[in-house]
Amino acid sequence: MHDDLAVTLAKYRLDRSKELIMDARRLYEAASYKSGNNRAYYAIFYAMRAIIALDGVDFKKHSGVIQYFQREYVKTGKFKREYSQIIMEANEIRNASDYDDFYIASREETKKQIDGAEKFYTAVKVYLEEIF
Repeated sequence: MHDDLAVTLAKYRLDRSKELIMDARRLYEAASYKSGNNRAYYAIFYAMRAIIALDGVDFKKHSGVIQYFQREYVKTGKFKREYSQIIMEANEIRNASDYDDFYIASREETKKQIDGAEKFYTAVKVYLEEIF
């Protein structure tokens, strides 16, 4: 059983993930594709952090969150390998969108990132609903 604080934090982070997906959609519709990619990645990131809140852990770096999720949830079979691919691609696209000077984000790519974030969010939501 998880303590109340961990459950509250997990729910907050999941709500934040949903909010970021809505932000990503608005940015996509406004043709702000780089920013849409950023919000889609952060939706995934907050969904991962929602789950790990229940384990009582957190990390200062994104890489720590990703590695922990991969090790504890993908490699153990709690989440399918396809979710690992969604995470890794979103992280790569977000880094390019945020830091590569000459990176051009496309409408199609951003749509794919948002779809991936929605799929990831839904899987995490279902997983968490089974727990609480």
